[in-house]
Formats: sequence, structure tokens, C-alpha cells
Amino acid sequence: MPCAAGAQTADALYADRDTLASARRAADLWAADVTRDTRAFEPAWKLARVYYWLGSHAPEQERRAFLEKGIETARHAVSLKPDAPEGHFWIAANMGTLAESFGLRAGLRYRKPIKDELETVRRLAPAFMQGSADRALGRWYHRVPGLFGGSRTRAVEHLRASLAYNPHSTVSLFFLAEVLIDEGKKADARTMLQQVIDAPFDPDWAPEDREYKAKARTRLAALK
Repeated sequence: MPCAAGAQTADALYADRDTLASARRAADLWAADVTRDTRAFEPAWKLARVYYWLGSHAPEQERRAFLEKGIETARHAVSLKPDAPEGHFWIAANMGTLAESFGLRAGLRYRKPIKDELETVRRLAPAFMQGSADRALGRWYHRVPGLFGGSRTRAVEHLRASLAYNPHSTVSLFFLAEVLIDEGKKADARTMLQQVIDAPFDPDWAPEDREYKAKARTRLAALK
């Protein structure tokens, strides 16, 4: 089993993930734990999670490799505990970033697996990570073209469902604002963006909160 001190160190480094060197070191520690004990579930899903972060924040030329490793590691976590939500969610998250970042082919390749994994998380544990499956499904329905199953109506439904778990979620509020902008509901979108800016920081998600507050300020300033 991974040593407790190592796990605590990796968790502390991950909490400082907006310092890229800390995120890389956390990944190294969890990867070593997975290598040392291939049956250890916790370091496997946490490694997939930090690969997702690195796949969004590392230098551009490194991101795809991190996301692909994130998918592989999350699949390993699912093989260890198929009825736990963590592996399924981080498969979808890593795939989702690949789909959004690397062109139409990646988007089409991962479209159905992303939705399937998120629906699995909703079935297993709908409240997981403050309704993150609904949050990500809202994003899925918004970003996927209607020809392939996308729907703004369904996007709004899922995003509002996620807000039932945390009405101050900066990510859910920002995603909902984007849907409302595309629907031409600019006044409602402004309200949502202001809520992102005014939301209290979640100590577990402070790096994400900082990012989405900055995005909301930029979007609000540009919204005419």
C-alpha cells in the first residue's frame, strides 16, 4: 500500500496545483504509488485527476500526452472499482478536454464514451463532487452539435441540476451563462456571470474558482 506520508504530500501538492511544478510532483508521487501497488484504487484515480489538470495547464505540446495518460489511468481505476464514481468521472473529464482541444476527429471519437461515463456517474452517485456529472453533461449537451445529440434545453436542465448540489459553483454558473448567451438571453447571462464573480471561494476548488472568476470578468466586460 502507498505510505501515508507520501499520500499526504501528494494531496498537499495537488492543493497547490496552480503552481505547475506542484502538480507535476503530485503526479510523480501518485504514479510511483500506482507502480508500487497496481491494486491501489485511490492513487490511481487521483493520478487521473492530476493528469487532467496538467492536460489543461501544462505547455501546449505536453497536454495531449497527459490527457491520454489520464484516460488510461482512470480506466485502470475503473477496473479496480467499477461501482465507484471516481474512475468513470475522470475518464470522461480527460476525454472531454481532448474532445474540446484537439479538433473534430477527437470530438467525434469521444462524444459517446464521454456521455456514457457521465451517465454512469449519475447512476452510481449523482451528488459526486457537487453534481459534477450533471455539470459535465450540461457542457456536453451545449458543446455537441444538435445533429449528434446536443441540446441547449438539456444543457440548461443538467446545469441547473448541478447547481442544486452547490448553488455557488463557479464552473456550473459560468457554463450556464455561456448557454444563455448562445440563446440570446444576455440579461440572464450577465446575472450568472456576476454570480460567478461574487461566489465564495471553495477551499477544495480554489484554483478552479480563480480561473472561472477571471473568465467571468472577461466575458461580462465583452458582453454587449
